[in-house]
Amino acid sequence: MTDTVTIHVAGSAGHEPYDVLIGHQLLGELGGLIGTQARRVAIIHPEALAATGEAVREDLQAQGYEAIALQVPNAEEAKSAEVAAFCWSALGQTGFTRTDVIIGLGGGATTDLAGFVAASWLRGVRWIAIPTTLLGMVDAAVGGKTGINIPEGKNMVGAFHPPVGVLADLATLETVPVHDYVSGLAEVIKCGFIADPVILDLVEADPEGARTPGGPHTVELIQRAIQVKADVVSGDLKEAGRREILNYGHTLAHAIERNERYKWRHGAAVSVGMVFAAELGRLAGRLDDATADRHRSVLASVGLPLTYRADAWPKLLDAMKIDKKSRGDLLRFIVLDGLAKTSVLEGPDPSLLVAAYAEVSAT
Repeated sequence: MTDTVTIHVAGSAGHEPYDVLIGHQLLGELGGLIGTQARRVAIIHPEALAATGEAVREDLQAQGYEAIALQVPNAEEAKSAEVAAFCWSALGQTGFTRTDVIIGLGGGATTDLAGFVAASWLRGVRWIAIPTTLLGMVDAAVGGKTGINIPEGKNMVGAFHPPVGVLADLATLETVPVHDYVSGLAEVIKCGFIADPVILDLVEADPEGARTPGGPHTVELIQRAIQVKADVVSGDLKEAGRREILNYGHTLAHAIERNERYKWRHGAAVSVGMVFAAELGRLAGRLDDATADRHRSVLASVGLPLTYRADAWPKLLDAMKIDKKSRGDLLRFIVLDGLAKTSVLEGPDPSLLVAAYAEVSAT
């Protein structure tokens, strides 16, 4: 536990503050987070982590809790109304009360689902996030956004419901497939462009090392990315102000994910979305050439995609119009006015959008 780093997320909008613990062998912290009032604990985990979910259940059972493990589909397939209903039914059959606790064990999709189930059960019960992927650690598990997908869009149904704690055990990253790990790097790199350029310097210093959890800068990259998100969401839980900057690259990314029926990795879509946002900022006369070009070089250096299908533009535009960040018929994009200088571009000329997309189009 000597290598554990604690990042504090301040409370807001009537929600309690909580800590993100980053280190190794953190499961020993679970009992303290669950507390003495809870009798029952439900561990929501994906099929791929069945053995881990059962091990956590057995450990909590040995500590005196009535623990159940709820297995859900892997990745985005877990984020559906049908899966949420399955979890609600299990909680009802188990007699879950407002003092009991839900644990989300897995990647970002699993913690999004677990948080939403916790937010909606009895109008809100406590939950703990144990992210096991890079994307989950630096993005999904921190900030209190929970939700599920519907055919009309990603995360269209959800709630702001922060966890009581996040345990980011770095040992779990050692078994993450390389493509999934690299996907998570997109959110890390995003934090570099919107708030902490040192992240970009570290990736550029050793792109190959950044692609692996054993890299020399891995711990610092994760800590810096989580710190960026913690700083932004503290005091702006419900995205009323500065939190919007975390959506950099996400407007187009969510449209791509919907077009791919959520078969594309989130980070891959965000990578293309950031290149699009950079080109949009450049064409709008806001972003300098060097910073716009740096998006391509940094993202490509770790193996993230820079382009998407040219013929998909009409569908992507329709999807962006119903994005959560839009206001009525007004499209809104987070863009950069410079490195770590974010702003909002509202209602850009359609020709500007077409020109920006042409820069990320693949024939």
